[in-house]
Amino acid sequence: MGLMMHPSKEIQGVKSNYLSKKRIVLGVTGSIAAVETVKLARELIRHGAEVYPVMTPSATKIIHPDALYFATGNKPVVELTGAAEHVFFCGRVKKPVDLLLICPCTSNTISKIAHGIDDTSVTTFATTAIGTGIPILIVPAMHLSMYDHKIVQQNIEKCKQIGIKFISPFIERNKAKMPEVDEVVSNVIREIGRQDFRGKKILVIGGATVESIDDVRILTNRSSGKTAVSLAINAFYRGADVELWHGSITVDIPKYIKTTVFESVKDLLKLLKTKNLKKFDVVILAAAVSDYIPEKHKGKIPSGIENFVIKMSPAPKIITYLRKQVPKAVLVGFKVEEKKENLKEKAMELLRKNKLDFVVGNTISGFTRDENEIWIYDKKGEIDHKKDKKEILANHILDVVAKKVKPFENIVRI
Repeated sequence: MGLMMHPSKEIQGVKSNYLSKKRIVLGVTGSIAAVETVKLARELIRHGAEVYPVMTPSATKIIHPDALYFATGNKPVVELTGAAEHVFFCGRVKKPVDLLLICPCTSNTISKIAHGIDDTSVTTFATTAIGTGIPILIVPAMHLSMYDHKIVQQNIEKCKQIGIKFISPFIERNKAKMPEVDEVVSNVIREIGRQDFRGKKILVIGGATVESIDDVRILTNRSSGKTAVSLAINAFYRGADVELWHGSITVDIPKYIKTTVFESVKDLLKLLKTKNLKKFDVVILAAAVSDYIPEKHKGKIPSGIENFVIKMSPAPKIITYLRKQVPKAVLVGFKVEEKKENLKEKAMELLRKNKLDFVVGNTISGFTRDENEIWIYDKKGEIDHKKDKKEILANHILDVVAKKVKPFENIVRI
């Protein structure tokens, strides 16, 4: 009879392969937020990771080690033995783990790490990882008065000075709470994922513009903004400093993505004129920008008018203005057409006229759907074609852009 497969293996990589072949030690300390670690561990596994839990004695009083054994398929280390678990995983060995994630982390554990004290399995793992140079990511969770303690804050800064990364807690009333699991996982992917955009600044502009007809009615389009949000998330995963400027969208944006909201074409143009765009290495205009602006009527147009006509004038071309503002950035435009037959000609015209680096072409069939079909063009013509879910297509677009962006070479790990 063959060995039974642990249930955790059934979910490995079902969401993505972002953490495929990555080995993560999950350090759990005595915060009540430890109850969230089953969900956290499972989500890391869904993105492909192998997770090894390590617990302080206080953590075992909040969540039973068997819960994390079930979640990960690996028995938690609750005390160090003659097997020297801290060295096996985080020492100078042939294959150390890729990350030590301490989540949740109490003020007690933070302060011990800052001063080189290792009297629990978690702090001993941290001491070993620091000496080896393994990345450490800490997620504080505690009462707000503890988090605001000046010495605790000094100890956080001490940890940062030796290269330890922190995910800031979510402040709610009198608590410094562990962020949502999705935010923690996203930062893990960012820390040990591809990192081909590390040190790069990327601006994604997405969503639909909204133009007022009167004080009640608006003119807009069917763009969901999903591709733009997926582009921003995946650029964050890959190490970029990302900003998402968006109009009307129908999908949620993670809290860790920096956003700026606009409504109309004129609002977007004002943003472009007042913000410092030259800091961006890559600008992706995925927004469905209106080609025409209606003449706005004061108040509310009365109902019941027969043959009512809305007068419209051409909107300023955002993509043209963008290229003038970011002459050195990699600039990506989008072109949507009703039929595939017209797409290449129109996309190439847009690219040449505005000196773009790439144009992503698609048809109106992709609007409001989770899937889409895209063609990517450069100055020489079509270079790529793919049909898939929008979040996968977003990553594919970034793959093409990454080949054009010079890598950031000054990555220093302490």
